[in-house]
Amino acid sequence: MLNRRTLLKSAIAFAALSLAAPAAAQSDGPIPVVATFSILGDMVERIGGAQVVVTTLVGPNGDAHVYRPTPAAARAVSEAEILVVNGLEFEGWLDRLIEASDFRGLRVVATDRIEPIAFEDDHDQEAHAAEEGHDHDHGHDHGHDHGHDHGHEGHGKTGAHDHHDHGAFDPHAWQSLANAVIYVDNITAALAKADPENAGTFYRNRAAYVAEIEALDAEIRAIVGALPQDRRTIVTSHDAFQYFGRDYGLAFLSPQGISTESEASARDVARLIERIRNEGISAVFLENIADSRLLERIAEETGATIGGTLYPGALSGPEGPAPSYLDMMRHNATTLARALSS
Repeated sequence: MLNRRTLLKSAIAFAALSLAAPAAAQSDGPIPVVATFSILGDMVERIGGAQVVVTTLVGPNGDAHVYRPTPAAARAVSEAEILVVNGLEFEGWLDRLIEASDFRGLRVVATDRIEPIAFEDDHDQEAHAAEEGHDHDHGHDHGHDHGHDHGHEGHGKTGAHDHHDHGAFDPHAWQSLANAVIYVDNITAALAKADPENAGTFYRNRAAYVAEIEALDAEIRAIVGALPQDRRTIVTSHDAFQYFGRDYGLAFLSPQGISTESEASARDVARLIERIRNEGISAVFLENIADSRLLERIAEETGATIGGTLYPGALSGPEGPAPSYLDMMRHNATTLARALSS
């Protein structure tokens, strides 16, 4: 069940967003909306329904970390009334795209008002600096765990200095269903402002969607709650699941940092392999947007099995296991549980 305080804060802030600014004049036809990647596009379509026409820049199975905007993307942004972005410096290419497109519409930052996870806290920075002798050429010692310990070993991070690429906070906030309610509130308020005549429809769609989010949160808590305490450490390709781990009491380790563009050092990989062996971690998980070769090599060297493919930041195609945001979250949870409980 989602935290009641989180839901109350979300409801109060949602009401304030809805009333804060005068409504814009409605144009004829559906609202043209651009979403930066597939998860946001799915959320906008769920809330907007027939009242929106959504263009998604980074589509299913696409990696927003390495996306390079095209002239067609700039044209779509220039014609949009609303641009929905993740924020937290996830879309490193966004400012250049907005400048190229001369976008004049409403920019919605879906992560507004969430409480982000710091990519690295001061204690870890000091520990790393002491160990490394202030040598920052190849990244920190990411065998350490980073904050947000919820009764387990913590959320381990490995890989390069991605906080320089993506800012001080982990941008993968959609991996928390509690945060998803805030995403939905921010999107709903923007649509209602742009099209006040259909605001009632947007609010009703929001209510139905939030009910599904809450139900899925309870479902995932039951799934993860059945896992033994000694089988809750998970290895993935890149560091995209810290919000999921925080919410459900899991520890995630990865050879890469928070961007798939980062490169894992040989030392980081060696330490991860050692940890997998020492802790008896039985499975590693591939990702739909990451090169699988490094994880396959780690599995081969440690004897761990490939537990399946997770979807960290992009939906699957319509025929895949994660064609919507809720499908993605359910698929990730059931895939993890199936591999870790066997």
